[in-house]
Amino acid sequence: MTPEPVVVVENLVKRFGSFVAVDDVSFAVSRGEIFGFLGPNGAGKTTTIRMLLGLLVPTSGRGSVLGYDAARESKAMQAHVGYMSQVFTLYPDLTAEESLRFYGRVYGLRRQVLAARCREILHMAGLAGREHDLTAHLSGGWKQRLALGCAIVHRPELVFLDEPTAGVDPVSRREFWALIYELARNGMTVFVTTHYMEEAEHCQRVGFMSEGRLVALGSPSELKAAHMRGQVLEISGADAEGAVRALRSAQARGLVDLEEVALYGAEVHAVAADVETARPAIADVLSSAGIAVRSINNISPSLEDVFISSVTRNR
Repeated sequence: MTPEPVVVVENLVKRFGSFVAVDDVSFAVSRGEIFGFLGPNGAGKTTTIRMLLGLLVPTSGRGSVLGYDAARESKAMQAHVGYMSQVFTLYPDLTAEESLRFYGRVYGLRRQVLAARCREILHMAGLAGREHDLTAHLSGGWKQRLALGCAIVHRPELVFLDEPTAGVDPVSRREFWALIYELARNGMTVFVTTHYMEEAEHCQRVGFMSEGRLVALGSPSELKAAHMRGQVLEISGADAEGAVRALRSAQARGLVDLEEVALYGAEVHAVAADVETARPAIADVLSSAGIAVRSINNISPSLEDVFISSVTRNR
């Protein structure tokens, strides 16, 4: 049996004057799911979340959250939903425990229930022993955990996490995702936005946003199977940026048949329909450009490869 949807978005549109921030977006999120909303800054992710929370009124279309109409019943919905915004809404002159108590009272928790819940959150987030530290003195990773704790202190059924790992170190990001898994294991639905492509691999389903449009939707494996045009060749060499320029120039002149060429850190990914034909052509182009190549290997596509393929396909 398919789990019931807790978020339903139907033809959602948001315009700011002539600018279309969200363009006819539709999708659903199932109960207990970790759903990733993936895309670069400015893709429309935060605007969509703000409409689902009732903080923005849609231009057209509708969204429902836990059965509540997001535009008309947001006040009734708030007791059942948590929200961690891009900027941690923490007061620097409160301690970690005081922050939890403050947000707990906002959500209507009192006395023994609030005290018990604060202890649970401090333990879950690894903040036990730091409960009397001022928020201003906490590192980015600890602030991140505290902000998550404040968002879920009232045990919401669903939590929205908007770019929760932006600006924190890789270790803190990994530890934060361990907390997300724990929330999901305990039955909470998690809706998380990110522009880190590797984080989307942690989600059960992913929606790709680009320029306000939802360009792909599915599990990571489904997206790789359905939305990847061609196969990926990873090119290692001394001058990755020069290799990208040379290959894109050759691609434009019809000297090599490639779907896409992109820089991935110190490597280059080239997508081709026929990698066996493309491999020697790539080697010739780079050799002619005086660019040394260590290896050209066929690899499995990453979600970033799939995202680029989805975006270029929908232009």
